[in-house]
Formats: sequence, structure tokens, C-alpha cells
Amino acid sequence: MHMATIGFIGLGIMGTPMAANLIQGGHTLVTFTHGKTPQSLLDAGAKAAASSTEVARASDIIIVMVPDTPDVDAVLFGENGVAAGLSEGKIVIDMSSISPVATKEFAKKINALGCEYLDAPVSGGEVGAKAASLTIMIGGSQAAFDQCKPIFELMGKNITLVGGNGDGQTTKVANQIIVALTIEAVGEALLLASKAGADPAKVRQALMGGFASSRILEVHGERMVKRTFDPGFRINLHQKDLNLALSTARQLGLSLPSTAVAQELFNACVAHGGAGWDHSGMVRALEIMANHEIGQ
Repeated sequence: MHMATIGFIGLGIMGTPMAANLIQGGHTLVTFTHGKTPQSLLDAGAKAAASSTEVARASDIIIVMVPDTPDVDAVLFGENGVAAGLSEGKIVIDMSSISPVATKEFAKKINALGCEYLDAPVSGGEVGAKAASLTIMIGGSQAAFDQCKPIFELMGKNITLVGGNGDGQTTKVANQIIVALTIEAVGEALLLASKAGADPAKVRQALMGGFASSRILEVHGERMVKRTFDPGFRINLHQKDLNLALSTARQLGLSLPSTAVAQELFNACVAHGGAGWDHSGMVRALEIMANHEIGQ
């Protein structure tokens, strides 16, 4: 594709390295964020705009990377928002992790302005953002996806158009259910092993070769054994994602019993000051109930 002018709104832990990779790919970047555009991006050639509207006016493609559904709503449709700066033929890409239901509404409003909308949440965290190895799950039209694929390829590796608008966010919610429940399972298993007197590090090593092997047993199991609960991915962000899972399930009239349990364990962690712990720290809620710490 020709080098586009890309707008990037939301330069936090994820947004900043993602934006840096787009500049490195040769694109012109216009930015807006809470606070100031980081100096590192300005030095690399980013142009800071005064508002989201200004970003939208100056850009062909506008990427949004903010924490939650109300933030996306405000960026797109609030005062000085993206919508006010759009003209026909532009593309809005929301890479935040937000409500699939709200996403469908946002997409309709953007489409009504003659613009395409892609929901493109990511998995892989800060490490993946820096390494440009994010998994990107996308909802929207084939045409918009095809046009933006080279941009996604500068930020990630496993890039999938899942279906229509909202399907990207739905995939991300599904991802966060699997991650939370696997953390819970690994926590219970290593807690039992430790309390029974086995070396949890050796147990983990033995299990890594079998059917119970997983990325989470590998990475988060090690964090549990080594007691390294600095994030990573903060518990309060995973709580937000499970809240999306449970509220979407309520809207669809279905029960997600184990997702609810995982959320209650995160709630217990937060009650013990753990909002900022890595999500592998969910095991601490189990340890409090057992009155036993892994590796004691």
C-alpha cells in the first residue's frame, strides 16, 4: 500500500510501542493522547495534534488504543472527537479491548459517515507490542481489512479477519476467558502439589511435556513458583475483560460459571491490594483460602 497518514489516539503502555513500529514502517503519524505525546515518538517524526478531531482530519486511517468502552465512545463521539473530523472514505480502527455490543453500535455510526470501521483488539501485551508480534483479531469488511493488512503487519504476526464488526472484540473476550481459567487451573494444580510436599518447580517441568502443557503453565506457572507478580498484565485490566465476558453473556442469556469464579478470585486479590499485580497473582486468592503459599 502507499504510505498512509495514520492517526494514533492513545499512547499508553501498548499504544506507544505500536505507534513507534508504524513510524519505523515508513508511515506519517499524527498523534493525540492524555498528557503529551512521548518525546521518543516526536523524535522519530510523529506530529502531535491538539485533539482527536484534528487527528481525524489529518489522517487517512485513525487508530484508537484506549482502556475501555466509555473511553472509545468519548474519543470517537465526544467533544472534539474523531467523528467530527471524518470525511468519506476514511477508516477507523479500534484496537482497544471493549464491549462487542457497543462496538456494533460504534461501527454503525462511523459507517453512516461514509467511513469503514474495524475492531481489531490485540493479545500479546507490552512485550508483543514492542516486538511487533501481537495477535490481532479483527471484525469488519474484507475490503477495509485488505487495505489495512500491511499496517497490521507492522504491529503483529497472527492477523485474522474473524467476521463482521464486533467479532474481533468477541474473539478477544473469548481469549481472556481461556487465559483466566487456565491461570486458575495452573494455580490449583501447583498449590495442591506444593501442599502435598512435592517441588512445584519440578512438577511444572514434568507437566510441560504432557497434555496439560500450555503457554500459561510455562510463563505464569513459573511466576507462581518464583513469586514474580509484577505485571505483565494487571489484574484490574483482566477484571475489566471478564466483566465484558459476563455482561455480554447476560445480554445473550447464557451462563459462564467458571468465568464468574475466576472474576471472584480476581475480586479477592483486589481486596488484598492486588489490583496492580500480574494476573498470574490470581493464585494468591487460592493460597489465602488454603493458608499455604506455593513453594513454602
